[in-house]
Amino acid sequence: MKSPLLTALVTIASASTLSAAEPIVLDIWPGEPPGPARELPPEADQTKIGDNLIAGGPIIKLGNVSTPQIAIHRPPADIDTGAAVVVCPGGGHWILAYDLEGTEVAEWLNEIGVTAVVLKYRVPFRDKDKRWEMAVQDGQRTMSIVRANAKKWEIDPGRIGILGFSAGGELAGRVSTFTDAERQYEPVDDIDKVSCRPDFSVLIYAARFIDEDGALKKDIKITEKTPPAFFVHAYDDRVSVLNPLAYATALKKAGVPAELHIFVNGGHGYGLRHVDGLPVTDWPVACRAWLKAIGMLNRPKDR
Repeated sequence: MKSPLLTALVTIASASTLSAAEPIVLDIWPGEPPGPARELPPEADQTKIGDNLIAGGPIIKLGNVSTPQIAIHRPPADIDTGAAVVVCPGGGHWILAYDLEGTEVAEWLNEIGVTAVVLKYRVPFRDKDKRWEMAVQDGQRTMSIVRANAKKWEIDPGRIGILGFSAGGELAGRVSTFTDAERQYEPVDDIDKVSCRPDFSVLIYAARFIDEDGALKKDIKITEKTPPAFFVHAYDDRVSVLNPLAYATALKKAGVPAELHIFVNGGHGYGLRHVDGLPVTDWPVACRAWLKAIGMLNRPKDR
């Protein structure tokens, strides 16, 4: 594990040579992260023999993350659009499905010319009443880091989005609804003076937006300033389809554009691994079209 100081030195030395083939990994906090500390076993993949396969393959279940980091994956220069997306894997705030909903998503984003910033946020959660709190702190901090380094990393500061799956979708949705004045931690340095609001969100089988009655939770405030969103959900998902419906309905009432895709079958946790005969797994095609339609994939020379 790199120390914050060593990480900073690597950042300075490597900022001009970021590449899709060799992502740069950075600690996101200059010291201890905010909130209560917790003694954890070493960070490790908790996948076990016999665990369910996704599209015929295993996944990484990264657990005991106490040092949140980002991995910056740059697309090839000849297709780089200047857009960036912070990628938030799911895992119930217990673990992170780090490849299925993280690095594999980064590969797809790079293929469409987008810089991917895979967020390894803290798990497991500390507060059972606010399972999302540490994740959102890490997400807000990451948004500010990416925007603060936009020029260095050749990113358009007005085209930085957030994409999350399941619990990572809750993270992404909540980061999208808090204003800059509602940062969920005390600012620690100049980076936190930079906006932590995404310019768009992509919420894939997102969880925990609704209360027991199926209504949007009262602490989720959606206004006309909430960024546009793209949703994917399967009707047979164990995480109720009312989650994206409630969020999208609130966006509609606020006059914020959104695109909602609900499929009959698919369940939960498919990532973007294609399965023949399961249309929900082709959601990246529609997502790319949506990103293009809202102007996020226009290369600088095209704008």
